[in-house]
Amino acid sequence: MIAVSRDVEARPRVMEQRAPLGLLASPERIIRRELSDAGVAIDRPEAAVGIRVRDPRFYWRVFVDGTLGLGESYVDGWWECDAIDEVTARLVQRSDSHGAWLAALRGLGRLVGARAFNRQTRRRCLRDIPTHYDRDDELFRAMLGTRMVYSCGYWDRARTLDEAQEAKLELVCRKLGLRRGHRVLDLGCGWGGLARYVAERYGASVVGVTIAGRQAQLARKMCAGLPVEIRVQDYRQVAGRFDRVVSIGMLEHVGHKNHATFMQVVRRCLEDDGLALVQVIGNRESSTMIEPWLDRYIFPHAVLPSVAQLGRALERSFVLEDWHNFGAHYDKTLLAWHANVERYFAAAPVRYDERFRRLWRYYLLSCAGAFRARYTQLWQLVLSPRGVTGGYRSLR
Repeated sequence: MIAVSRDVEARPRVMEQRAPLGLLASPERIIRRELSDAGVAIDRPEAAVGIRVRDPRFYWRVFVDGTLGLGESYVDGWWECDAIDEVTARLVQRSDSHGAWLAALRGLGRLVGARAFNRQTRRRCLRDIPTHYDRDDELFRAMLGTRMVYSCGYWDRARTLDEAQEAKLELVCRKLGLRRGHRVLDLGCGWGGLARYVAERYGASVVGVTIAGRQAQLARKMCAGLPVEIRVQDYRQVAGRFDRVVSIGMLEHVGHKNHATFMQVVRRCLEDDGLALVQVIGNRESSTMIEPWLDRYIFPHAVLPSVAQLGRALERSFVLEDWHNFGAHYDKTLLAWHANVERYFAAAPVRYDERFRRLWRYYLLSCAGAFRARYTQLWQLVLSPRGVTGGYRSLR
């Protein structure tokens, strides 16, 4: 899951003119009640978890725009918080039928559009994905650690972010049973962290695929001298057969209308006796769109699949050999990324303005809160075309 997908210059404000007091009072009461019921204090410095409202338009904006307004008003400086992650976790846990109804009403137009149209066509992907992943190599270097792996670490025995990412890469290789001479396809290869690890540690050759051109350039540098080929290519265009296929953090970007197509591509590229591993951030319920603030500012047109959606996509293509959920590890990964980013911002104070810093802070910490609340999951699926003879031995 991450530079910003859109420019973060100030947008037209939804409440530049203050609403009449009578209209403003009701939304304020509603938002105060919802926050209080979630255990989030307002303007109480002594409270362990709370927010400080700097602009009273905050209440109306959140009432009208829901989570989109909550994130935008933070970036605009309308409220402050020392624990965005914990506030988010409590709000997610608190979400009740009334709040869900309001959110559904406000997002109805976007929901209808997401269900009716394929928002992840080749053209849209080429427009959306590179603007996020090609934004700022230096920021990603500072945030992600030595191997520049932009996905959840595995913290069972790890003490640092680099150790957690090495442990995750090793877990992937062991689950796939990698051996020297294997030919591996890495769909959504990022900056080549997994491809480099596979080639260095296991002597396999790798074809990595991404549609982010600048990302591909850096991946080629990171994998120089190794049997790794990095292609700028849409996953639907990939041809050839491979002993192993792996995809870490890409399925979130293909969209609900393309889940089955993605799995069919994996199957088409996999030898009959091969194995595939897909790592994906998952949702507890089926949806056709991501949370509105993340959709607008971080991951346009992304969708987090549910168990049911993945199950339908796998039909006729694969035997599901293993399903591993370690979503709680993403909370710790995001906090480690946030700490790295804050240190980087402090060391480069003139490179990023305050709005950019606030946007990045809100992104990382609010996502950490969603994983902490266990509303968002992280899954690794091991797949085989016909079933492993004698059964697959799950590894953790």
